Amino acid sequence: MEKLGDYAFASRKIPEYMHYRLVECPSCGLLYANPLPTLKTLAQAYHQAAYDSSQEAHFAARTYGQNLEKFMASLPEKRGVLDIGTGDGAFLEELLSKGFQDVHGVEPSRAPVEASLPQVRPLIRLGLFNSKNYKKDSLNLVTCFQTLEHLYDPSVMAQGAYRILKKGGALFVVGHNRRSLSARLLGTKSPIFDIEHLQLFSPQSMRMFLEKEGFERVRVWPILNVYPVHYWVKLLPFPRTVKPALIDALKSLGIGNLPLPLPAGNLAAVGFKK
Repeated sequence: MEKLGDYAFASRKIPEYMHYRLVECPSCGLLYANPLPTLKTLAQAYHQAAYDSSQEAHFAARTYGQNLEKFMASLPEKRGVLDIGTGDGAFLEELLSKGFQDVHGVEPSRAPVEASLPQVRPLIRLGLFNSKNYKKDSLNLVTCFQTLEHLYDPSVMAQGAYRILKKGGALFVVGHNRRSLSARLLGTKSPIFDIEHLQLFSPQSMRMFLEKEGFERVRVWPILNVYPVHYWVKLLPFPRTVKPALIDALKSLGIGNLPLPLPAGNLAAVGFKK
């Protein structure tokens, strides 16, 4: 851990192309780290992580909001939402713009919370998700975007979400697809193979994961990501010594901030509480 910089456990960073030893589950194809770092080590790393990706977070929030519309009408109510790993609360802003009420987020890193808008900051709890902090059977939607891979035990999150959801409420997640074309083409040079990622799902393992935790009407689908050009360059396997100058040049030319939709190998999934 001491060899890693301030952004090693930050969201949407320049990849270091480092990862833990990964083992494949023979039944579902899940890749998972073995051995795991300690929960205490992870909590400290995330708490201290730097943050500089508010622009990208808001692009992502719009994408997730568009995918939420695929099942939004099936929710019992448009109120009572928890966003796990909310970062600077960009998706909370998206929920509010869609008319949701009583929305909250939880985030383990201090820097993104401090970067959140003043009207959103009171909605964010700083720390790790603990379902005991929320009333049982009280929420209509729990979301967890690009966070499953980071969790010490995703099952604890899913079980906690199930506990605090009302009957008919949904858990909506977005994660990396280890079976995607980009992951297969780039191999371990894909940014999904990262020191932050303790497990990597496939469509099959994502479906099995949600069904195992008791969710029904599970749907899994690929999503199209939209990010600024400079962010896509950040992810490509160019030398780290070249990337900052290239990103700065693209921004100065006005190209770097242009939105570009690409199939980046992410998948979305939703499951409903029985």
